[in-house]
Amino acid sequence: MEENNIVKKLSVVTILGNILLAVIKLIAGFFGRSGAMISDAVHSLSDVFTTVVAYIGVLLSKQPEDDEHPYGHERLECAASLILGLILAGTGLGIGYTGIEKIISRNELEIPTMLPLIAAVVSIAVKEVMFWYTMHYAKKLNSTAFKADAWHHRSDALSSVGSFIGIGLAKLGFPIMDPIASLVICLFILKVAFDISKDALDKMLDTSCEKGLENNIRSFIEKQPGVEGIDLLYTRQFGNKIYIDLEIAAKGEITLFEAHEIAENVHSNVEKEFPNVKHVMIHVNPVD
Repeated sequence: MEENNIVKKLSVVTILGNILLAVIKLIAGFFGRSGAMISDAVHSLSDVFTTVVAYIGVLLSKQPEDDEHPYGHERLECAASLILGLILAGTGLGIGYTGIEKIISRNELEIPTMLPLIAAVVSIAVKEVMFWYTMHYAKKLNSTAFKADAWHHRSDALSSVGSFIGIGLAKLGFPIMDPIASLVICLFILKVAFDISKDALDKMLDTSCEKGLENNIRSFIEKQPGVEGIDLLYTRQFGNKIYIDLEIAAKGEITLFEAHEIAENVHSNVEKEFPNVKHVMIHVNPVD
């Protein structure tokens, strides 16, 4: 229940913050004659949709196991992260297209007012706070979808930095810098979209854990009572959870009951030591 309350609170704060920022940026971009700030506003509006997707994905992933899904629903959160990445990529490409169109046409490139500059500073500050706020709870929930959403906030803050620089140079007499700023925003967004999508796909394709974590798990298992060695250790990521396939060696003269007790001990201790490990499938081999 506590996790659900955190998810709801995080989603509401993020959605309201993004709507407010998007309105401020749209007004500043329209009345301040800045295409870069309007592009930035579109980025903030996309944040609203991505937060909704993240919220739905996290709630669905926390459903308990059932007859049709005995391994749970954790991969639904990866699906949500993948959708977020695709939305971000679409947003970035749209902003990039608009910027290129303005650079090529060179028609009516206006000098922005001070209003977009002020909006950019406000956006940078607010988005950086939202990044740390979302990342704090994403780590607490161990949620890939909300971590993706946090990086979306960071990309928005970086895009606002690009807006600020572009608008500032445009005000100094280089109006071409405003649409160029839109292209910089596009590149930031596409980079984040790629990273989010790659992480989601890795976790949907049973990719093994990083070597450092695997080595820690191996060292921990080798220290367990009755374990004479490890013959096989495979890890795979299933959403934000980890499954382990393990073959351990034990003395050949022990009874089946003793071998079973060693395996049960390893199973329970690994899951306690590494909270992300959801299940360990163990086979016991004689040491010789």
